[in-house]
Amino acid sequence: MTILALDQGTSSSRAILFDAELRPLQIAARPVTQSYPRPGEVEHNPRELLDGILSCAREVLARVPKGSVAAIGLTNQRETTILWDRASGEALHPAIVWQDRRTAAACEALRAAGHEDLIRARSGLLADPYFSAGKLSWLLDHLPGARARAEAGELCFGTVDSWLIRHLTAGRLHVTDATNAARTGLFNIHTQRWDEALCALWRIPMALLPEVRDSAGDFGVTDVAALGQALPIRGVAGDQQAAAMGQGCFAPGQIKSTYGTGCFVLLNTGAQAVQSRHRLLTTVAARLRGEVSYALEGAIFVAGAAVQWLRDGPGLIARPEELEALAALADPADGTLLVPAFSGLGAPWWSPDSRGALLGLSARSGRAEIARAVLQSAGYQTRDLIGAMQADWPGGADMVLRVDGGMATSDAVVQFIADILGAPVDRAEVTEATARGVAWLAAWASDLAPGPQEFARSWQAGRRFEPQMDPAIRAARYARWQKAVAATLAF
Repeated sequence: MTILALDQGTSSSRAILFDAELRPLQIAARPVTQSYPRPGEVEHNPRELLDGILSCAREVLARVPKGSVAAIGLTNQRETTILWDRASGEALHPAIVWQDRRTAAACEALRAAGHEDLIRARSGLLADPYFSAGKLSWLLDHLPGARARAEAGELCFGTVDSWLIRHLTAGRLHVTDATNAARTGLFNIHTQRWDEALCALWRIPMALLPEVRDSAGDFGVTDVAALGQALPIRGVAGDQQAAAMGQGCFAPGQIKSTYGTGCFVLLNTGAQAVQSRHRLLTTVAARLRGEVSYALEGAIFVAGAAVQWLRDGPGLIARPEELEALAALADPADGTLLVPAFSGLGAPWWSPDSRGALLGLSARSGRAEIARAVLQSAGYQTRDLIGAMQADWPGGADMVLRVDGGMATSDAVVQFIADILGAPVDRAEVTEATARGVAWLAAWASDLAPGPQEFARSWQAGRRFEPQMDPAIRAARYARWQKAVAATLAF
């Protein structure tokens, strides 16, 4: 029997079929259109997200015998906010993407009023535009009649998982899982319930909110009209938590970093919800059969998106695959740095008004030097996060980072991460860690896969990257990066 993983991400929708040993067999993908209505605003078409997933799933299912797929696992871009009509299932507005900064002023007002301590204590998050609460409040304020309809129970809110499940099950379920709920800013990660005080703070009617379930379990059955067959949905997780599971990071102290559109580092802290002293996030790593594990998380808003910018903005490359070869041509003495704050700076800075900057340019700086700056920006930002985590988590200096995601397929990217960290980095043998994690959830819930600890032992590194940079050079380069970030924040 096989498991179908549906992965709806920021830049693509994908379906990946896994065999009984959770090895990828088939894949189909569709790009996602990014819309930028105004500076700092990012939107997706909810119907395109759904159609992309349905198209990919149908393509993969058509390649295998009917009846050979045991279950579906679903993983998704987190925080992205959709509001829809409960009866018709039609979205009232484009999806407001996690990168969107339009609620910065509202978040600042809550911080100024002294509410961020309550938000942090209950949700583990910050008063930042990144999270769903402010986006949902904005929708209710700006769509005529939306707040009254929400209070009357006529509307539904959901992150992308809820939106997809609603349509996959022909409207029978309005649900989410604990990992996605934990990214909204409305969920109490300690009580594992929607929080009345947080909802009141953001003026969110609780009738809008989906039922929260464990990550492995019953999320309904697909309607035959959706995929041509009735398949049980048995696993759901936000993409970064799914990646941590796919990387086998179930034990406290294990850490992974995923390099997709953004970069997200998760450190498993087990049953302890550690409150960061360095403005990291405290989040739900998983809720499995009622047991909650937590993580410290650092979020970098731009990683692979910088490669896309290099192609679509200044047009310095035609295809992402060209980046590594072009960067290798850069003058070793050139000091160009990119701080890719296109959507503000995430952890540990949390500066939504910051914007990207190229610094250290000389008259000799050209395409190759800028390409290398893009490639290395992911490594510098990763060190910012790892440093904060080591300060928050005892014994953090011994951590070995596990990496996955599109950018991590580049040897040059991963080698630089190891160099600037001064620590070994393991790249997973199966780099589709996000899809593998949610496929495992669905398989485990269907009694077709072992439990977390045994599954974790099946994880294998495809390659270990050891640091090769001289420590003095590492220190000098990182100090220069810190100056570049300070200059960006000051501007």
